[in-house]
Amino acid sequence: MPERSTNITTHDPFGSLLGYAPGGVAIYSSDYTTADEAEFPDDAAFRSYLGREYMGYKWQCVEFARRYLYLNHGMVFTDVGMAYEIFSLRFLRQVTNDALLPLQAFANGSKRKPEAGALLIWQEGGEFKHTGHVAIITEVLDDKIRIAEQNVIHSRLPSGQQWTRELPMRCSNGYLLQDTFDDTEILGWMIQTADTQYSLPRPTPKPEDLVIKAGHIENKGQFEGHWLDESKPFDAAYVKAMHGHRVSRSDQYRYFAISENAQHELIRATNELHLMYLHATDKVLQDDKLLQYFNIPKLLWPRLRLSWQNRRYQTITGRLDFCLDERGLKVYEYNADSASCHAEAGEIMNRWAQQAGLKLGENPGEGLRNALADCWQHSRASKLVHILQDHDDEEDYHALFMHQALLQGGFQAKIIHGTEGLHWDNRGRLLDDENHQIQSVWKTWAWETMLEQLREDATGQEVAPPIRTGYAEDKVRLIDVLLRPEVQVYEPLWTAIPSNKAILPVLWSLFPNHRYLLEASFELTPELIKNGYAQKPIAGRRGDNVKLFGDDNLVLNSTDGRFGKQENIYQQLWCLPKVEDQYLQICTFTVGGHYGGSCLRSDPSRVIMGDSDMQPLRVLSEKDFQTK
Repeated sequence: MPERSTNITTHDPFGSLLGYAPGGVAIYSSDYTTADEAEFPDDAAFRSYLGREYMGYKWQCVEFARRYLYLNHGMVFTDVGMAYEIFSLRFLRQVTNDALLPLQAFANGSKRKPEAGALLIWQEGGEFKHTGHVAIITEVLDDKIRIAEQNVIHSRLPSGQQWTRELPMRCSNGYLLQDTFDDTEILGWMIQTADTQYSLPRPTPKPEDLVIKAGHIENKGQFEGHWLDESKPFDAAYVKAMHGHRVSRSDQYRYFAISENAQHELIRATNELHLMYLHATDKVLQDDKLLQYFNIPKLLWPRLRLSWQNRRYQTITGRLDFCLDERGLKVYEYNADSASCHAEAGEIMNRWAQQAGLKLGENPGEGLRNALADCWQHSRASKLVHILQDHDDEEDYHALFMHQALLQGGFQAKIIHGTEGLHWDNRGRLLDDENHQIQSVWKTWAWETMLEQLREDATGQEVAPPIRTGYAEDKVRLIDVLLRPEVQVYEPLWTAIPSNKAILPVLWSLFPNHRYLLEASFELTPELIKNGYAQKPIAGRRGDNVKLFGDDNLVLNSTDGRFGKQENIYQQLWCLPKVEDQYLQICTFTVGGHYGGSCLRSDPSRVIMGDSDMQPLRVLSEKDFQTK
């Protein structure tokens, strides 16, 4: 929701230059009532970027604060839902090398004096209803500070003035700032430092805010008929895959709900974990001994490292799988190279709520397609993107959903099943059945599928990956497409590293006892045996070949699959919560490396499988959640 002060007269229309903060950082008017609809026709048009770096929404306070830190200090904070949530962050990212730098929070009234360049954070409420506020402290004087900000003033600053407001400061047993508005609360300031003296600990959500609750809508026969439009290809593909007009194989009139506080925690965790996975990926690709654990043929290692070097930031989307309950939030794994569930979260669950007549809460995946379209717009993909999918009913509608996002982003898109119709011309170029050159590909396959083909075809004598170019009548293999140097594949090859469960022990070694991580090891430890563990194949997918062991190696659950010959890792046992008759797993989507939405999967067993259900998920206001 756009922030806008109603107490200050608007003089300059949206996007007008109001002045400059120190370092020549521009301050713009954010009077949304004057925004030109032709220039800003949709949500994506309001997203602000500097190069590949996302700054925030034009021209809100968060966008200015992130842009100021980026331009003057080469640092950014992770994306947040609301400005006040910045006060719960405890790191900044150095953009040149992705290093995580400590960030400390100091309460208003702290004995630690505010500093120029520090972030100043407001609680939500009053003038900053719902959102809170953030500003940059530009000067600290004896009895006041000066700040620069966006989305408070909408009139031009006096020539040469590099601040927007002055806030009184009292100094007695601490430094207390007073706002110019009488209905706001300043939480405090944040400084990039490792010195924790007088700093606040990172806040922890209340256990009762992290539970998942079940809800039921009144059965008026809403789902007894055909409520999806099978004249549309996407709807028809979904109905075919689900064998009917339904969202799950269980109760069509049931949904699950989480609180707004839980949603904020999911946003924080998603953005932070993505960066942690990048850090761990860099560690692996610099260490041959670690890379050996990933069971990736050595002849592909140079290409992996080149992919990381050249395309580190060219991702579209992935999915993190979580356990959420009163014990806290724990991540199981990151499907970074071929994630699913987008179509259900971004489209079907909206349609379900409309058909159900449910207006309580919001679908946390509602904006997913918009986010994907925006991400494609800022990608380096060619104007025609080929979507490569397997002959699979679920992948049919998943591919069609991404097709819609590409069209929305201004691209042309064509779906290819397998490698049907692909061929080479007499110059060795890879073409589709209409003789369009294959330049950019988005795939539904995991990289592990290609790796399996590579292992099968390799004789041990190769000096490079066995990619081939043939004559028009020769068959094109998947490896010939995905490893072809001139084809830009999404997700990039390096995402095979964070998607491999061998990354989990590396993460634990880099961030031991992190609040979002579970202990993981390449070997069984006495501690894991004592307290229970999950045995997972390193390249497993869809819950295949997972075994859950309780106390004293008691088998709690076991699944079959095609990854039984893979090496295993061992992860601390942390069972999913059971609500009514279902075990529930929360999933979040990354889009361009940032949080893009959430969804919920369920199963009557403790392990979420490829055919486990999606369930309607709603985010409720704190008031509605407490009374539910």
